[in-house]
Amino acid sequence: MTERERDLERFLTFVDAIVAIAITLLVLPLVEVGAEVGEGSVADLVAAHGIDLLGFLLSFTVIARLWLAQHHIVRSLVRQNRLVVQLLLAWTLTIVFLPFPTALVVGTSDDSVAKLLYIGTMALSSGLLAVLGWAIGRDRTLRDDDARPDSLSAAATTVAFLLALVISVAFPVLGYWPLLLLVLVDPIVDRVRRRTPLRA
Repeated sequence: MTERERDLERFLTFVDAIVAIAITLLVLPLVEVGAEVGEGSVADLVAAHGIDLLGFLLSFTVIARLWLAQHHIVRSLVRQNRLVVQLLLAWTLTIVFLPFPTALVVGTSDDSVAKLLYIGTMALSSGLLAVLGWAIGRDRTLRDDDARPDSLSAAATTVAFLLALVISVAFPVLGYWPLLLLVLVDPIVDRVRRRTPLRA
């Protein structure tokens, strides 16, 4: 296995640090909520801020999933080029921006612009990962492995986000429940992967 270039290793560490900071920013509002308990009941405080907790858990799960997908895509990457750097920087922008629409979602109910920013940011982030996988896969000199990164999962996740966005905006009563479409991504992708060799 070829050792990664030092500059690339430092850059990927920088990307990981940005993800960690973004997740930390998600939990900071909950820390402020905890200070409100005073002499009241913790159970009442949790019940009153249930939407805040749900928003944190959802965004944490999404960021963690996106980071794992990014980690999988760059696993064989040993060298960088301008396109790869630009795509990774654009991807980190979507990650560090996500706490802002998360706060908007928690503070509003059925605002279509908040939904567009929240789900749209996730879709853009996933789409950038799909393009990143393609960019790494087309240039063999960037990898220490003949196998190209699998962008199928990132592409399928992007489609799921876009469908969730359309459904959520078209049917406001559903809120953010359409994001549960993400649960179907892995089973569908696994089934496609099993069937593809048979067709070949």
